[in-house]
Amino acid sequence: MTMNTHYPVSYQFADADGVRVFYREAGDPANPTLLLVHGFATSSMQFRELIPLLADKFHLIAPDLPGFGFTEIPEKRHYHYSFDALAQTLVGFVDTLKLSRYALYIFDYGAPAGLRLALHYPERVTGLISQNGNAYQEGLGDAWEPVRAYWENPSAENRQQVSDAMLNLEGIRWQYLHGVKTPERVAPETWTLDTLLLERPGNKEIQLDLTLDYANNLTRYPDFQDFFRQAQVPTLVIWGEHDPFFIPPGAQAWKRDNPNAVVEFLDTGHFALETHVEHIAKRIRQVIGGEA
Repeated sequence: MTMNTHYPVSYQFADADGVRVFYREAGDPANPTLLLVHGFATSSMQFRELIPLLADKFHLIAPDLPGFGFTEIPEKRHYHYSFDALAQTLVGFVDTLKLSRYALYIFDYGAPAGLRLALHYPERVTGLISQNGNAYQEGLGDAWEPVRAYWENPSAENRQQVSDAMLNLEGIRWQYLHGVKTPERVAPETWTLDTLLLERPGNKEIQLDLTLDYANNLTRYPDFQDFFRQAQVPTLVIWGEHDPFFIPPGAQAWKRDNPNAVVEFLDTGHFALETHVEHIAKRIRQVIGGEA
């Protein structure tokens, strides 16, 4: 595997959908593009180690979704935080960058946002990597129970319970370390930076709005599954099997709609890139890049 010294990462902004989208980019634009869509509670930072491992083979672009990372939302934009809105910003982003063909890496929140982008431009998608990016009802684990209570009754009390469980240093640290056999591989700046950015004025309310709206993603699962059946693009479903949020049946279900999908489980938790980045990079090169 080529080392990263010859493939520096650049950090840029693009104006799209009335939003100043921060993104990371590396690799030759003449190579196949890989669009990396992060999840909660992180940002494009989650791809910081993966990008250099693939930059000789792919043109990599990793944006920060609105409400996350360093993407900036002007107050006059009056942004309404929903997964439809995140997807619309992704549509504007790929249009601004003139990305006409790309494989999608989707994780966590990046799955419903990125798959809406795929539905908008199905002809542009050349491949899919789902790393704990759910698209099936059976993939939702028991860790969703407090959130389900919030969906069923979005009272102030239930909203506060979700906030207390998820939107603080301990809750985010737990997401990084739960089910991880080698916690010493997980850098503490991950959950620390995520928490710091959550503390920006108004951001916790944004996250609670998105958590509530996540229920609408479940109604879109049949649309996503229909896309898998119709597109039949090369697909790698690579899953931290101890993830309490997105459990193994959600990974196995991908083969119902694309029998050629490669499904693989890793002995780790939700943030599998923190412990298995070299292996995931190798499998992307093989399944999506066509390497032996």
